Amino acid sequence: MPSAEILAEIDALQARHARALDRRDLAAWLACFSQKEASYRCVSRENEEQDLPLAMMMDDSYERLKDRVKMIAEVWAGTFEDYATRHFVQRLECTENAPGAYVVSSNFMVIYTAANRHSSILVAGSYEDEITIAGGEARFRSKKAVLDTVTTPRYLVYPV
Repeated sequence: MPSAEILAEIDALQARHARALDRRDLAAWLACFSQKEASYRCVSRENEEQDLPLAMMMDDSYERLKDRVKMIAEVWAGTFEDYATRHFVQRLECTENAPGAYVVSSNFMVIYTAANRHSSILVAGSYEDEITIAGGEARFRSKKAVLDTVTTPRYLVYPV
């Protein structure tokens, strides 16, 4: 079991991630990832369980994460109905798989509020993360959001 200090750094990273998305601060979201090696995937549980490669979002490098930020902030800006989110995350497991490298499983739920001011569950599922801690700073090496459902009540613009 990792130390209380390590778990606190991992929980702080998850909080920074949630805060960045809830504030729509995509630069802060990007800063949660390692620049050396990073990936983000959003998949349905059905595809994950059947080992199907189809993902709702799949960025396999830091450069592609930067592209996602640019697409949302510049290319798609004004072309979609914006919505606010609230992320709730609960860490379930954390194991060290190499010095300074951890595998973390968490449950999550994202509530969204659209322009009509009605709030609903956008997605729920689990995060399967690989996190590195170097120099007192935790970052995602990979983050995979496994959604419990195949469809969402609206299109996903922002990472979950």
